[in-house]
Amino acid sequence: MKYRHVVLVALVSGALSVASFGLAQDKRPVEFEDILSMKSVGSPQISPDASSVLYTVSAWEEGDKEGTKTFVSHLWRVATDAGEATQLTFGEKGESGPRWSPDGKWMSFLAARGSGKTNAKTKIKDDEPKRQVWLMRTAGGEAMPLTEAKEGVLDYVWSPDSSKIAFTAKEALSEDDEEKKDRRDDPLVYEDDARFNRLWVIDVSSKEAVIQTEAADFTVKGRPSWSPDGTRIAFTGAPTLWLRDSRDDIYVQSVGGAAQKITENPGADRSPAWSPDGKAIAFLSIPNNSEPLPDGTLIQPLINAHLTIYDVQKGSLRDVSTGFDRIPSNPRWTPDSRRILFTAGDSVYREVFAYDVASERYEKLTDKRFLGLGSVSADGSRVAFTLESAEAPADVYVSGLDFSAPAKLSDVHPETRELELGKTEVIRWKSTEGFEVEGVLVKPVGYVQGERYPLMTVAHGGPTGAHHDYYRVRYGDGGQHWAGQGWAVLYPNPRGSTNYGETFMRGNLADWGGGDYRDIMAGVDAVIEMGIADPDKLAFQGWSYGGYMTCWTVSQTTRFKAAMIGAGLTNLVSMYGTNDVPSYLGTFFNGTLSPETEQLYRDRSGLTFADNVTTPTLILHGGNDQRVPIGQPMEFYRALKDRGVAVELVFYPREGHGLREYYHRLDRLKRQFEWVTRHALATSAATSE
Repeated sequence: MKYRHVVLVALVSGALSVASFGLAQDKRPVEFEDILSMKSVGSPQISPDASSVLYTVSAWEEGDKEGTKTFVSHLWRVATDAGEATQLTFGEKGESGPRWSPDGKWMSFLAARGSGKTNAKTKIKDDEPKRQVWLMRTAGGEAMPLTEAKEGVLDYVWSPDSSKIAFTAKEALSEDDEEKKDRRDDPLVYEDDARFNRLWVIDVSSKEAVIQTEAADFTVKGRPSWSPDGTRIAFTGAPTLWLRDSRDDIYVQSVGGAAQKITENPGADRSPAWSPDGKAIAFLSIPNNSEPLPDGTLIQPLINAHLTIYDVQKGSLRDVSTGFDRIPSNPRWTPDSRRILFTAGDSVYREVFAYDVASERYEKLTDKRFLGLGSVSADGSRVAFTLESAEAPADVYVSGLDFSAPAKLSDVHPETRELELGKTEVIRWKSTEGFEVEGVLVKPVGYVQGERYPLMTVAHGGPTGAHHDYYRVRYGDGGQHWAGQGWAVLYPNPRGSTNYGETFMRGNLADWGGGDYRDIMAGVDAVIEMGIADPDKLAFQGWSYGGYMTCWTVSQTTRFKAAMIGAGLTNLVSMYGTNDVPSYLGTFFNGTLSPETEQLYRDRSGLTFADNVTTPTLILHGGNDQRVPIGQPMEFYRALKDRGVAVELVFYPREGHGLREYYHRLDRLKRQFEWVTRHALATSAATSE
């Protein structure tokens, strides 16, 4: 009862944060379990008549085996007049991908339900049911499965008249290969998985599914887009399944007919969206004019994706990116076909932009927001999205297409109102070359001006990524937990980061560990000069490229008293030949590894300077990481061990490039906190439970 008046204020005002109104005495610092208990809200889909919104809420639930936990999502529905939210699905393995049929009669979603199937010949049971499209009447009732894709459905979209659904699914194994797989006769030829993703169309009434790209020499990627008359489908196709291959094209195919490729760019063309009037297809294009390698792959260029429009009648393409220096994502048309909406990172935020087709101008529709764009109602009157800030986690909102007065519909995180957070602010400082660099600073809980605090610096991944000003309780670096334990935390966006224009993003080409490192160090100095950071109590951490930057930092300076390298690149020479995206790495080092480029790869590897390292270093890594293979942490661990530096290497079984399992995530939080606190503060950390 004591929070009732707080909730009402939030609903009436549409505010992003909840005022404490004198409840500070009831609040407490963030604990490890608070981070893991945070729910995730996503996929907001507004109904055609704008009366309600479907969305997903994901959280950790008890797993199949006693004591295990599984992260699953379920469907929720809430009225746009701020009615009570209702959970619609409760499947053991969860549900995702909510959609409305255009006529508003059906709600659909993806779910893996059932007990799997038994091979008729080997009698071996596949205990894992595959994800299929399920339908549920808008008025309510039991859900029923629609598709029976043998390998499961990847993505899907309704036809405009609601009679069909187009979906993508991986090719099934032949009967012989299925039997070999069942008896574990399954050698894997490297980079030679020939099973493409295929496009299918299924009739909702008869449940008859017809493959559309059966003999195509490409794999279908992403979500298809129907023409308004329901006769054609636009989609992305790629000649290989290799992650390192960026040759994606846009195809248009009549239902039951042959596919026509409408782009010839050797680079990546993705995310097609057919205009409601049928006249155009908008998509994102990354031009690539590099010379192909002997196997046909290309070094990926480091440039912004360009918003591009294809004139369906004329068959012509128009690059409309001039004047927009950010990276657009997920374009979608307004119902009147006059504008294209999309989100793009801008500074430390994720904003909504619109491109006006007639005036050929871009307009920024939001300001200092971190927003996840959902969908627009059929009449264009309202749009659904998620919104979060440094003070409040993501919830579902609706507004008009000007985004001027967002109304909050959900209240997924009431428990967070008892948490005391460190104040977050966006700060700027001068680089060594004199230009401005930006970052996010989280101050300690109970911060007192004039007092100095230990500082944790967190390098972001990518390097084409960025730190944002969002709710930091739910992220794996534990930012608000550090704040609750008396630390300041700096999240710098050095050159090479996105969200600041193409020139800035290209600022670390052939210069990893150069200008980006100096920018971060200048940020640390700035926080010291602000009188906040104690220069004798500095720590550093990062994951992926952030792990690279951590490795590089401890090899270049002894300023930091403790460090954590997460999934980090330590030896770029061996990294090139063993990871799954060598063409991306080559982008930053003047091309593929060769006698001409090897010295640059070697000179920018932290391992090369292992003799300089004195910082106690914790190394965490997924045991099945193919993006940054496990040799990377092993090489650096051995180098530090041989030199008598305090080091610990921990592998997390089954994990890839990020940690997905509950107890692995919890271990990371606890282990890095204990390690850093013990070494940076020369004391044993009090476990925060």
